[in-house]
Amino acid sequence: MKVALFGRNIKSAELPHLEAMLQIFKDKAIQCTVYEAFAEKLRQKKNLDLCCPTFSSPEQLLEGVDFMLSIGGDGTMLDTVAMVKDSGIPVLGINFGRMGFLAATSKLEIESAISALIAGTYTIVRRELIQVISNPPMFNGLNFGLNEFTIQRKNSSSMISITARLNGELLNTYWADGLIVATATGSTGYSLSCGGPIIYPESKCFVLTPVAPHNLNVRPLVIPNDCELSFEVQGRANKFLATIDTRIEAFDASYQFTIRKAPFAINMVSLDNKTFINALRSKLMWGQDQRN
Repeated sequence: MKVALFGRNIKSAELPHLEAMLQIFKDKAIQCTVYEAFAEKLRQKKNLDLCCPTFSSPEQLLEGVDFMLSIGGDGTMLDTVAMVKDSGIPVLGINFGRMGFLAATSKLEIESAISALIAGTYTIVRRELIQVISNPPMFNGLNFGLNEFTIQRKNSSSMISITARLNGELLNTYWADGLIVATATGSTGYSLSCGGPIIYPESKCFVLTPVAPHNLNVRPLVIPNDCELSFEVQGRANKFLATIDTRIEAFDASYQFTIRKAPFAINMVSLDNKTFINALRSKLMWGQDQRN
């Protein structure tokens, strides 16, 4: 078996868990390759001798990698998706961060998770992505995301006006601080914090969630993800912000956006005890109120 490790950074206090993981790989004769920028940070922190090859681009991952392990939190998982792209490599998130909706496996469960990968006692969950097509183009070709696409104000306290069309028909002009288009997977992220609904990950839908809308009767809207959305933005400021997962760029009112389901999906590893319902109960502490 061959695995790839992707990470952005790691706290010094967490290094023993990573060293234990590398030792398990060695004991079980698992081949390992590490993202080059992550490997360099590890060397700087502890002069860690990884003794394994590195990769720096998605193309290098096609060389027989069976699993990608995302080392970090949910933000790192989103960057991992950008690295995996359409390769089909299954991704498992090891949570070295905080909430861990996407990176659901604890760093204390590393050994059992690796054993599950070896034994095949896991399932592959297909997570659909969102794609943004802009004119002019943005995001350097990484115009897809697992969680959400957003439009937001920039360098201004004034609200912005976002004209939205659904399959070419005028839907609404949102007067707000911004607008989120989240996938079912991303419904537990930024959209949830802005009052959006929780959606089961395998649901084939998007949710449009306005950010601080001026009109109080404007509410989140769930639509099928085979629809096509288009947006135009106006405001008092000259620049606005667009994001796709962790990537962000500024744009002006001349830009036009089309949002649709991406032509490929991400394969995520789900261990037997790491269901979405289990994550809801654990991360949102459902049922822990003593009155229940």
